[in-house]
Amino acid sequence: MGGPQQRDRSIGDRPHAPQSGSLDRVPDVRNHRAGGLARNDPAQYDVLAQHWWRPRGPFAMLHWLAAARGALIPPATRDGAVLVDLGCGAGLLAPHVAGAGYRHIGVDIGASALAQAASHGVTAVRGDVMAVPLADGCADVVAAGEILEHVTDLAAAVGEACRLLRPGGLLVIDTLAATALGRFVAVTVAERIPGAAPPGIHDPALFVDRAALVRECARHGVTLRMRGIRPSLPGLVRWAAGRADTVAMVPVPTTAVLFQAVGRRG
Repeated sequence: MGGPQQRDRSIGDRPHAPQSGSLDRVPDVRNHRAGGLARNDPAQYDVLAQHWWRPRGPFAMLHWLAAARGALIPPATRDGAVLVDLGCGAGLLAPHVAGAGYRHIGVDIGASALAQAASHGVTAVRGDVMAVPLADGCADVVAAGEILEHVTDLAAAVGEACRLLRPGGLLVIDTLAATALGRFVAVTVAERIPGAAPPGIHDPALFVDRAALVRECARHGVTLRMRGIRPSLPGLVRWAAGRADTVAMVPVPTTAVLFQAVGRRG
């Protein structure tokens, strides 16, 4: 692995923290859960790389979530506005912010995903979301979609997301809650439903403590508002029957499974 990383000095740079060993090894495609790989191993995304943009593939729900995330991002209010997309994967957010006036910078540790993101107009930066190689205050919007439930240090990832924001900048998050219900739905159930979650893609021990997330954001001057979301049930039926390629995400009264959070840096 290891395609070229695109870096733009006008955005600024920080020393690049060492990455995990899984960055530069080639996964054995014959032995994946997406295979004999451990839960939450980033190499699973390389094994499944050809499926990123398939609307009915194993990452189908990530497409639905990207659309819901994009709906929370307002049009840019200044020339040169920057959107930093943490854990951008193959750039699934790109179609949903394409006309919003941002320079879309995607940060991810996966070279194969970043190559696909770049082909969809994202400026690709290879880096860890717990040590992002971009300058303080460079972003008008930071999106952290379906990434916080994968990090081993929530405080570090939240600190980095908030550090990147300009004063008044918007933080947009969606992630999985650290609850018994969240673990049951996102792992026990979802891993058995095609398109919901590839088996082994999550480690439920890393799901996000909502109170801790609110506290960490507040420490950095960002006050969060949260709401629960889920796929539309009629939409799921149409998708399962092959009559639709996407499913709308709709609000629900509980944040105990999947939730969105937004806040501005004061």
